Amino acid sequence: MNLRPKLTAEQAAANLAEKEPAYSAQEARVEADRCLYCYDAPCIMACPTGIDIPGFIQKISTGNLTGSARTILESNILGNSCARVCPTSVLCEGACVLEDRDKKPIKIGRLQRFATDHVLQNNIQVVKPAAEKSGKKVALVGGGPASLGCAAELVRLGHDAVIFEKKPAAGGLNTYGIAVYKMAPQVSIEEVEMIKELGVEIRESVEVGKDITMDELRKDYDAVFLGIGLGGSRRLGFPGEDLPGVVEAVDFIEQLHRKPLDQVPVGEHVVVLGCGNTAIDALVQSKKLGATTATIAYRRGEADMSAYPFEYEWAKQAGCQFEFDASPVEVLSDNGAITGMRLARADGSEFTLPADMVILSLGQSKMRETLAGWLPDLELDPRGVIVVDPLSSATNIEGVYAGGDAANGGAEVVNAVADGKKAALDMHQKFTGETINPPVQTTRYGEEKVFGSGLENPVRAPELEATYFLKKER
Repeated sequence: MNLRPKLTAEQAAANLAEKEPAYSAQEARVEADRCLYCYDAPCIMACPTGIDIPGFIQKISTGNLTGSARTILESNILGNSCARVCPTSVLCEGACVLEDRDKKPIKIGRLQRFATDHVLQNNIQVVKPAAEKSGKKVALVGGGPASLGCAAELVRLGHDAVIFEKKPAAGGLNTYGIAVYKMAPQVSIEEVEMIKELGVEIRESVEVGKDITMDELRKDYDAVFLGIGLGGSRRLGFPGEDLPGVVEAVDFIEQLHRKPLDQVPVGEHVVVLGCGNTAIDALVQSKKLGATTATIAYRRGEADMSAYPFEYEWAKQAGCQFEFDASPVEVLSDNGAITGMRLARADGSEFTLPADMVILSLGQSKMRETLAGWLPDLELDPRGVIVVDPLSSATNIEGVYAGGDAANGGAEVVNAVADGKKAALDMHQKFTGETINPPVQTTRYGEEKVFGSGLENPVRAPELEATYFLKKER
């Protein structure tokens, strides 16, 4: 078997360096000065957490980085990681009015990173807990973005929040599952520390159902939030699927977060099954770790892949290859060592790709059995996703909320944070009687959505014009 580390530490670090470097102060000021500071800005409407984007950019242009970061983090406590991993080209930047003028959109993500890097790297706490406590406390299961967003908002509103995370470190996919070239694991760890300093208690290496029961949580806490994410990769049952050298994409990516990069084994010829964004992450990283060939095999056509177009282009630029309309038939092997991946075309013809490592990215399984053991009456949709009220993230069980991938089936980090915030606002109303309505997301066609419910490709359109307040203080 040819699975072994292939690069030195220096080579691996260089190959997997963040693909978009941080702005210098001069670069950030120049980019911020291009913004029109729209009053009814479409970029705000396209952000699931409703960040005042023109407001934070205007503060960068005047040198107020701390104030800029405060504007961001009060709306999205994970604004630093979202600045790196959000698909900005189909969210805020995709809605920028400058594209109507045949100009490049503002680099909102990089400006957001510039401001939030400033406060995290200098340990400036810009988000504060409430001065008075309500006496209410909430248990949050899972330490990913949805729970972190919910817990931070609860503390800001005066309630106690305790997160139970079964892994040694919180952060969920931000800590364990994001491609290293998009975001270094340390970024997520720093965000988690900031949230702890805000007053959120995080009990790591504590597994609900093993170390503490759901019944105990419901008895001892005023509400429970489920931010448990999804399970492992689905299996198709083809021959050879269980051979050594066949790994799940999320497990492969997690190795890059747990081990030094020069200690992560990779094949000479890697085949990835699936064509979502996680598949692309695994594909590109295997190539950058030294694989001679890295190929995606996808059973549908190019137009059907769920990966974003910019991710697809990035993979091709990295030297990766794609085989569309190719369904897995069998992992070939010799004395237990993988030698190839046999695939079938739509017309029934078969072909073989050389492979000594196969990565499965066929969609993650849902947590049906776990949820059934915890809460037998919890309503799930046919996919096994938790059914929640889109306005409040509340489930059908009183006092139980859910958000993130467990409730939306798999979306962006920013959507998970928005789910958590909605839950926190509803809990606050139940605890205190004070109503704080979630903001409404409006597409440029005038369609209204609750923030965090998802927005597909905000496109430039003449139907909705923004009002420009050129260079005025916000």
